[in-house]
Amino acid sequence: FADWPDIQSILLDQLSPQNHSFGIPNLSVMSKPNVLVLGGMGFIGRNMVQYLVENDLANQIRSVDKVLASTANLGAGHAEAFNAANVEAMQANLTSEAGIKKAFTPKEGNEKFDIVFNLAAETKYGQTEEVYREKVLGLSKRAGETAVEFGVSKFIEVSTAQVYSEGKKPSGPDSKISPWTNLAKYKLQAEQALKEISGLPLVIVRPAIVYGPGDVSGISPRVITAAVYKYLNEKMKFLWSGDMKLNTVHVRDCCAALWTISEKAEVGTVWNLADKNTTSQEKINKLLEPIFGIKTGFFGTVISSAAKLKLKAVTEEINDKHLKPWSDLCKKEGILNTPLTPYIDQELLYNNSLSVDGSAVESLGFTYKYPNVTEELIREQIKYYVDQNLFPTV
Repeated sequence: FADWPDIQSILLDQLSPQNHSFGIPNLSVMSKPNVLVLGGMGFIGRNMVQYLVENDLANQIRSVDKVLASTANLGAGHAEAFNAANVEAMQANLTSEAGIKKAFTPKEGNEKFDIVFNLAAETKYGQTEEVYREKVLGLSKRAGETAVEFGVSKFIEVSTAQVYSEGKKPSGPDSKISPWTNLAKYKLQAEQALKEISGLPLVIVRPAIVYGPGDVSGISPRVITAAVYKYLNEKMKFLWSGDMKLNTVHVRDCCAALWTISEKAEVGTVWNLADKNTTSQEKINKLLEPIFGIKTGFFGTVISSAAKLKLKAVTEEINDKHLKPWSDLCKKEGILNTPLTPYIDQELLYNNSLSVDGSAVESLGFTYKYPNVTEELIREQIKYYVDQNLFPTV
C-alpha cells in the first residue's frame, strides 16, 4: 500500500477529461439530448414540452405542429414553456414529405434530434377512414421512415389503449388486440407499419384516457355535459351502468412516463399507461356532482341495450339535447369561441369498457404521482379553460 499515492495519481490522470485511453467519456462535453415533439401544440404535446422545460431535461426542444402557438389556446404555464430559450415552435404539415423532412432537419450548427415523441395524429372520433389513413397511419409511417434517415436514437410512438379488446379485466401489453374505434384501428395499423421499418429504434406506448390541463376529448366531454345539466337544472344520466371502466392517466404522469420510457425502455417494447384509480363512469360522475351541484345516474342495461339497436338516432338526440344549451350557456358567459364541446361520437356510446394494466412501467423506476382522479384535479382541468374564457365559471 506504500505506492497508493502514485496509483491514485495515475487513476486520476486517466480519468481526467484530457485522457481517454480507458474509453472513459469526457463528462465536460456530455450534453442533454435534443428532443423533437411531433404534435407539440396538442394536448399531450404541450404538456410534454412543459415537462421537458420545467425539469431541464433537454438541450434543444423542437415542437412541430400544423397549429400556431398563437391560435392553440395555450394556458399560461404552457405558453411560458414555449417561450423558453431552448424551445423552437415550428409550423409544418406532417402529412407531407416536405413537412416531415423540415421537422427532422436540425438548425444549422445544431446536432441531430436524439429522441422523437410522435404525438401527432388526428385525435377526433367519427372521422372518415381516409382522414385516419392519412393523418394517423400515413403520418406515423412517414415519421418513422424519416427518423431512420436522420439517425434518431429513440422513436416513441404514442398509440392508444383502445387497441385492446374491450372488457373489465385489465389489459396488459400482451393482451388480446381488437380495436373498438376507427381511430384505434388506424393507430394499430400505424404500430404495425412502424415495426416493419428496418433500423427504427421504436418503442410503443398505449395510454388509457388521458386527462388534465388542455384535455379536449378525454374526460372533457363528460365535464362539459355536466355543465350543461347544471344549466338545464336536470339530472345527468349516461347509457349503460356505472361500473363501465373508463381507465385514466393524468397528463403529467403520461409525460413523465414517456420520458422514463425514452431513457430506459428497450427498443421493440410496448408499454401501457394507466393510473391506480380503476376509473369508471360512476367514479367520474361522483366527482362531477359536487363540482356542478347536480345529480347523476345511469339508464342501465335494459334501456341501453334497446338504445343500442338505434344508436345512431339516439346519438343524434343526445347531442341535440346538449349542443344548444352549451351554446346558450357560453353566450351567456360571454364566450364567443371555444374548442370545447359536449358532442360525443357514436363510437363512444357502445358498452365498451376500457380497462388497462399500467403497472409494468413502474419496473423502469417510474411512479404515478397522480394515482387517483380527484375533484381537485378535475377542477384544475376546468380552471385551465376558465382562465382563457373558454369555459363558463364554475
